[in-house]
Amino acid sequence: MDRNSITGIILITIILGFFWWINKPSEEQLAQQQRRRDSIAMVEQLRSEAEAQTAAVKAQQTQEAEAQKDSSIIAQEKSDRFGLFASAAEGEQSFVTLENNLVKMKISTKGARIYSVELKDYKTHDGQPLVLMNGDQNKFGFYFTHSNRNFHTNDLFFDVASTSGNKADFVINAAEGKLVFSYALPDDSYMADFNITTNNMGSIMSTNTGSLGIEWNMRMDAQEKAPDFERQRAGVYFKFAQEDVDHIVATSSKSEKLSTKVQWVAFKDQFFSSVFIAKDDFVSGEVATEAPEDKNERLIMNASALVNVPYTGNDNLDFHFYFGPNDFKALKPYDEAYDLRELVYLGWGFLRYINLGVIEVFHFFEGFISNYGIIILLLTILIKLILFPLTYKSYVSTAKMKVLKPQIEEINNKIPKEKAMERQQATMALYRKAGVNPMGGCLPMLLQMPILFAMFQFFPASIELRGEAFLWAQDLSSYDSIFELPFTIPFYGDHVSLFCLLMAITNIVYTKINQEMTQSSQQMPGMKGMMYMMPVMFLFFFNNYASGLSYYYFISTLITIGQTLLIRRFVDEEALLAKLNANKKKPVKKSKFQQRLEDMQRQQAQAGKKGKKK
Repeated sequence: MDRNSITGIILITIILGFFWWINKPSEEQLAQQQRRRDSIAMVEQLRSEAEAQTAAVKAQQTQEAEAQKDSSIIAQEKSDRFGLFASAAEGEQSFVTLENNLVKMKISTKGARIYSVELKDYKTHDGQPLVLMNGDQNKFGFYFTHSNRNFHTNDLFFDVASTSGNKADFVINAAEGKLVFSYALPDDSYMADFNITTNNMGSIMSTNTGSLGIEWNMRMDAQEKAPDFERQRAGVYFKFAQEDVDHIVATSSKSEKLSTKVQWVAFKDQFFSSVFIAKDDFVSGEVATEAPEDKNERLIMNASALVNVPYTGNDNLDFHFYFGPNDFKALKPYDEAYDLRELVYLGWGFLRYINLGVIEVFHFFEGFISNYGIIILLLTILIKLILFPLTYKSYVSTAKMKVLKPQIEEINNKIPKEKAMERQQATMALYRKAGVNPMGGCLPMLLQMPILFAMFQFFPASIELRGEAFLWAQDLSSYDSIFELPFTIPFYGDHVSLFCLLMAITNIVYTKINQEMTQSSQQMPGMKGMMYMMPVMFLFFFNNYASGLSYYYFISTLITIGQTLLIRRFVDEEALLAKLNANKKKPVKKSKFQQRLEDMQRQQAQAGKKGKKK
């Protein structure tokens, strides 16, 4: 680029700059232009907002119209699907609580069913509130048909019609008909009243059988320290009208049809029961238990019952629920009408009558002694004093056998072992002449066995012992562990129960004393070892049982040992032998039993001789 071109560009730039400076707007003109631009922007913003608001209003109107349309469609669909029960098909669950000094009962509006029951005077083994029913894990109600559809009251939402004091009514209105569930919980009572009312429901709520099949399912969790032990004393119990109480156990899965009238059905664990009672009996039913696969699981069982009551559509059906302890005192007010004391299992037949007497003595001691370990001690002493004549007779009979042992051995030396029948006849002849009954030592002991068996049923069923501590045992109704093992021994467990160990030791000592009294050359090989096996078996068998039972057996055996040693000091064996030898000189009259026994032995001997000749 040459010089003239550069000069021209510079002059043009100067001229343009000069004209721009001359024509530059003033500050007032700039401000006016800015105000104009701001006004235009504001107008545009207002117009945009107005358009957006108009669009939003139109969208809301469209949405509301569609919602109203959908709501009417949904309402129509619900009406078509659920009929007169459309309003009860959906809802929000709420609760009504009925409470007295013993029981706190929570009732859900969903199904108008008992949701949970807490017993105020009791706790679980670990100090938690004792709840018999646990929320949604329970089911209660009945099936019915309406508008070709099956319903279950457990799934319907009831309205709370009224609550007054310890009473509550729950209702479902269906056109001209009405279904009402009513509950009442009287003061100072474990028994709640329950009523089902159906007004004009015959054409609205129908059933296939003409009866209401009331379904009750309940999950029962362990309340005690040892679930497996608790499960052995749990089950579903039922009382036939005018008949006895029967049950199915919780240790296995079982079911049973109830084809005749039933007064009540109970879901029972070791110390507590939930009982459903019909004022006018259930016409039939079916009960079942479902046991857990893992015996160490905290689940005791899943219990279920289906019971039937007559239904016409205009009914007033009265029932009761008992939620409480398996306690003779607590069950006494209801026993005359319902035989609820049968829930306390005290053994079969005459064992139950023995335990009924033991319970009365137990409650007598309760009146002035608060320590249940002392009560068991006094009870044991009383029983042993009552049985002392049998113990004395048993010892004397055994002592007679002992002092005759040299003469029996003399018979065995004279008669070869091959002639066992002759040996036996000679021995029996000696006993008969001396006036000794070979069963005399066993019969008194056999007469004491029912007491031992009765105690075996009494202690695990005694709710009085539940949670009661004595010495190292924290709970006399459960095992008294003094040492937890790092492993589990089959049939024994993973702990050491001291009362059980003491019981086994005292039984070994008592067995040794008996062996010294009764040993003879006729004793079967291995019998001595077998006698010592029983205490060892007790050690395994009772390690997981109630410590109160092991404590009783321990004290009982200890007292028996003391009685035996005491009697030994007063029984002169030399004088006894002299008396027996004197008896041998007297004429002996055979009893019919002895005559029959000798005849049988003679026939067996003759049969043996004939067999050898052939």
